[in-house]
Amino acid sequence: MKGYLFLILTLMGLFGFSQSDNTINSTLYENYREDQFYASVTYNLINEKPVGLTQSGFSSGFHLGFIRDMPINTRRNVALGLGLGLSANIYNQNNILIEQVDNSIVFTDLDEFDYNVSKNKFINYLIEVPFELRWRTSTSTNYNFWRIYTGFKIGYIVYSSSNFKSDSGSVKLSNIDSFNELQYGLTLSAGYDTWNFHVYYGLNPIFDSNSEFKGEDLSMKSLKIGLMFYIL
Repeated sequence: MKGYLFLILTLMGLFGFSQSDNTINSTLYENYREDQFYASVTYNLINEKPVGLTQSGFSSGFHLGFIRDMPINTRRNVALGLGLGLSANIYNQNNILIEQVDNSIVFTDLDEFDYNVSKNKFINYLIEVPFELRWRTSTSTNYNFWRIYTGFKIGYIVYSSSNFKSDSGSVKLSNIDSFNELQYGLTLSAGYDTWNFHVYYGLNPIFDSNSEFKGEDLSMKSLKIGLMFYIL
């Protein structure tokens, strides 16, 4: 009799522990989300640049923000992400002088060697809204996993400037009207654990349709390549 009682109590204890453990795991599983804060460092390239334009130095980009992770399957390894972030971008180049003439922005062709140019860059700061479709191999207890996040990002320029410096003088401008205020493009982040490759491919030109360089539309776009870091 004592043997049966011991067996019943043991089974009840195991069952109770199992139920408690399952409840805890279920709660974790139901609330589990991933990668809600992000920070990225990129090398900014000028895509579709006009003939004769070259880039110099390291054109950097710094990006950070928050993305709301919204799982769409039971396992919660597929999700949608919608967020808000900030982005600062520098583009160093050699052959375009951005200046203001008669209250209009003019893009002048120049030879960097004739002017002995020491600095020539334009900068923009954006508020961005990223949207992502997210796939990963993670679970609620596994923090080292593969991920592929692809999506779309739209940004609004809140401040812009250009800075030209040479032996013949310097030109500085701020809040340049010729920038396209809305910038948008495709994004891809993929990698394992901390290290993730990131690319942004701009779909619209950096400058507006009224901007011309050497008699042609200035239709250059942004291409950003770098590393993305995600934090819960």
